[in-house]
This record gives sequence, structure tokens and C-alpha cells, in this order.
Amino acid sequence: MSNRTTLSVGAAQFASVIGDIDAGIALHLDWIAQGRAAGLDLLVLPELSLNGHHGTECLLETAMSRKDSRLQKLAEAAGPMALTLGFIEEGPAAQFYNSSAILRDGKLVHLHRKVNIPNYGKLEEGKHYASGRFVETWALDENWRAGLLICADVWNPALTHLAFQHGATMLICPVSSGIEAVGAEFDNPGGWALTCRFYAMIYGAPVIMVNRTGTERDLTFWGGSRIVDPFGRELAVAGEGEELITATLDYDQLRRARHQLPTVRDSNIALVHNETARLLGTLGVPDFLRD
Repeated sequence: MSNRTTLSVGAAQFASVIGDIDAGIALHLDWIAQGRAAGLDLLVLPELSLNGHHGTECLLETAMSRKDSRLQKLAEAAGPMALTLGFIEEGPAAQFYNSSAILRDGKLVHLHRKVNIPNYGKLEEGKHYASGRFVETWALDENWRAGLLICADVWNPALTHLAFQHGATMLICPVSSGIEAVGAEFDNPGGWALTCRFYAMIYGAPVIMVNRTGTERDLTFWGGSRIVDPFGRELAVAGEGEELITATLDYDQLRRARHQLPTVRDSNIALVHNETARLLGTLGVPDFLRD
């Protein structure tokens, strides 16, 4: 493993094709070619990039194993560039997951199954997907370790905290955020801008968030992908249309940010563990039983 100080990263936002995996593969090969031409070390594509947000309409026809030959084809095309993409994964015993994978050098090197499955507003993922059970990280090299979380996972601060406790030095967030998804009073674009800057500043680590574009059924996807540095400053922000944004991440900057604000160092994981165990014994138990 090399020990790179800087990392060239990109986020590609686009509209997926519902139910047509072959068309999705072609789109991905084009973005891979653009990423490699730009000399990227890491390219991140949106949540469910191969299937579309409403890919569950043809879930049984388009779900694939993580060992599927079509993913292998994309992994080979990615070459030394790490590629993060999203797909409907069929796991053992016909269990289906909203998954994101990292592909590099002809292999699937990391997989995350979405843990927080939203069932609110216009989001009904719980009808289709099982929930993931792990938060893991993956090392691009000795400096850069990616925490990969999918959309609503990032709205559970405990999951983000776990990723950084596992040693992440960057947060990758593929999302599928529609303006109308939660409700008229909820500002999704503003919320994501704030959330990305917040996590970057709190944990002293860059954040790469990539959204989709276009309209699918009753949802309007607003793009707005962004790359944020360890001090919470936006290095690149996309508009509403199809676009590839890029930036260079600097590990020395991360070191300075974490020295000035040592959130990860000062996290009392033993206290969190003990208090969580204590809470599990009382949460939801009526007062008259606890007393």
C-alpha cells in the first residue's frame, strides 16, 4: 500500500435508467472513462446508480449478486481507480439490500448495505430491502480510509460516529435525495449542505456526497453533489444537471484539522458502550415498571 499525501477524487451525478441494467452499465463505463481520463484516484457515483431510485419496480429482474459478472466488468474497467457505485444486491436466501460497492483493480474490495432504511414521506424502502448490520471502513492506502454510508445512514449520527471510530479519514455518501422526499417543510438541499459541512468540521475529515439528477416518478432530484475539506469548506459543488466535479484532498490538512479539534481522539467509546447497554434495558419500558 502506498502512502499518498494527496488524493484526486470525483463525484459524478446523473440520472439512472430504471430497470435497464445494460443501459446502466453503459452509463457507468462512460463515467469510468471520464474519471480515468481525469486521473482520479477515487470516483463516487450515486446511491442505486445502476438501478435508479425506483429500481424496486423491477427488483426481481435486476437485483444481482455481489459476484455478478457485470460488476466484474466494471471493476476491470475501473483499473487502479477506486469506483463507488450503488445497486440492488441479492444476498443469500433471497434477501435484498440497497448496497454500495467499491471496485478497484478488477475486484469488489468493499461492500456496504444500507442500515437506515427510510419509511417516511415518499420513501418506502422498508417494503423491499433488508437492513444492513455493519459499519466498516476500507483503506485506499495507509493514509486514506473510507467510511462508506448510504443516504439516510448519514442522518443517524451514531452510524457516522462509528465509521470514524473505525478509523475513517474520509466519509463517502452516495445519496438519492429528491426535493419532495421528506415533506414540503423539509429543505433537503439545505439539509445536505449543512450535514456535509458539519461532519467534515466535527471529525476533521473530507466528505464526498453525490446525488442523482432528473425526475423519477414523483421525485425531483436536485443534484448538488459536493466535496468538502476537513475544515468544512466546500471544494466543489455541482449544479442541478449531469456533472462530474473533482477536487484534491490533502492529508496534511486533515492532520492539522484533527490536531486543532481532536473529536476522534476524545471520543469516549467505553462510555458510549456502557450507556448504550444501559439504555437498551430501559428504552421503551414504562415508568411504572422501571420504578
